Amino acid sequence: MKKIFIFAIALVTLSLTSCEKFLDVTKEGEYTTDAYFQNDQQAMDALKFFYAKLPTESLYGREICWEQCATNMYVSGRQRGYKATLFTLNYSGDESPLTDSFGTIYEQISRANWVVSSLLAKEETTALSAIESRSLGEAYFFRAFLHNLAAARYGCGEQGVPFIAWESVEGGYNYEIPTQQPSVKDNYALIIDDLKKAADRLPKFETYGASDRGRAHKAAAYGLMARVYANWATWDATKWSDVITAVNECEALGRKLEPSFDRLFSCEFEDFWTDEYLFSIPSNGGATTPAGCMFPCVVFNNKGYGMGFNGWGQFKPSYDLYEEFLKDGPREENVRLKRTVMAYGDELDYNGKKFAFFDANDDEAGFMCAKYLDAFAGGTIKDRQAAGYLGTDDNWPTQRINYHLLRFADCVLLRAEANINLGNTAAAITDINKVRDRAGLAQDSKGAIEEIYHERMCEFAFEPGADHLIDLKRWAVSGKPEIKALAIKELTTQPRVLKHENRADAFSAESVIEYTDYNGIVRTWDNYKVAFPYPSAQISKSNNQLKQNPGW
Repeated sequence: MKKIFIFAIALVTLSLTSCEKFLDVTKEGEYTTDAYFQNDQQAMDALKFFYAKLPTESLYGREICWEQCATNMYVSGRQRGYKATLFTLNYSGDESPLTDSFGTIYEQISRANWVVSSLLAKEETTALSAIESRSLGEAYFFRAFLHNLAAARYGCGEQGVPFIAWESVEGGYNYEIPTQQPSVKDNYALIIDDLKKAADRLPKFETYGASDRGRAHKAAAYGLMARVYANWATWDATKWSDVITAVNECEALGRKLEPSFDRLFSCEFEDFWTDEYLFSIPSNGGATTPAGCMFPCVVFNNKGYGMGFNGWGQFKPSYDLYEEFLKDGPREENVRLKRTVMAYGDELDYNGKKFAFFDANDDEAGFMCAKYLDAFAGGTIKDRQAAGYLGTDDNWPTQRINYHLLRFADCVLLRAEANINLGNTAAAITDINKVRDRAGLAQDSKGAIEEIYHERMCEFAFEPGADHLIDLKRWAVSGKPEIKALAIKELTTQPRVLKHENRADAFSAESVIEYTDYNGIVRTWDNYKVAFPYPSAQISKSNNQLKQNPGW
């Protein structure tokens, strides 16, 4: 088997002392650092924690993905008690997906601070090895990645999120509550500073050997910069030009669109590292727990049709998403649609059988995500597990996939959006048509801002790293009138599902489109909802030094 660097195998052991305090992080400063960072292996071990945490339930395994049910891209395939709040933008801040992800994000920021400050302290007296310098670049990258997750979710123009760089505190960190920045713009400035430092130290992807592929690299830093600048442009339109610069840097490093949209979601190792790859969770499927991101199996039908694999059935495509795809033409001719959404009657290759897909999920949606089905095809569940394509733990259902958190298509469409906002229509048309051409669609872009809404929704459906909800919120706050109207319309309507007369019959003659009922509660939009409310427990632990976001 081809060797692949799989991070999600074990957490690094560092003898940590826990305490109950603000942001639920390990007591800052009490890591046993005296005997750490003595050699290259320790520097690499310190980074394992970050890679291993990405696919867990509190982040991209499941919890952070629930947020997307407040869009019309996803519907929940199973009942959840927080659907009347989390799915309708009527947040309490205390929904378990929000509190779990919030705690994990800040726990990891704390550790990233420790790695950065420790390696910088060592560098003051001893030249870092190449591996140590790279590890410092990775720590900067992760601190920026995590800080952006917090800022994009909890920051607004009037108030930023808690953050302090330990290395900036004279005399070392003193256990004070991290500073809540005056505005999220201040957070984004700090994030960009970290990404520039990361880019200076990280190698090009092509220099990594097979066992290190999956680590943060120079182009990934520039790609993430583009996304951060786009978020920042919500509050400062001058940042659109920086989006273009960051994407150009990424492109200059050899990143480009993979010719085959289908290959991006292949379960074969040889297809993992395309020119479009920027940052991902590489998963080997396999039998170890955890062995990768569970999200690709969480979207498979609950209980896996009773054929030996436990899909969780928690996220399903809406009829709204399906309808958006149909704007590009009928299903038979639509590469992206067929690869993204499985509809009644489509052939499902599963457990050594081929049959017409039907919706066996708890709550009928009429569709299933089709991006992550390759690992199931070509044999029985036991055969696919024995070959390493599928995991064997029903409590952690995984498959072999390079699960994208950032790919170059994201950057291309961000650059197109930036050019539209800056009046550079011709440049925007070029980038939009590149994405459409790869999808086998007519290259007929007019450079209209509404096209960004359509292309991003169809290109990145069921890729939570691209974050459709954050897109909608930034457009609703400061987008051009046409895309603002589309965003607000989606944020103030309920998603629709397709229900069949006989949900177990793929060829049922009767079907009906229904709006999802969230216990009679409807979505409403006000600009303060761009930021989640902070969990009440975090405000209490801070003795109210953490200020609740305006409007909540």
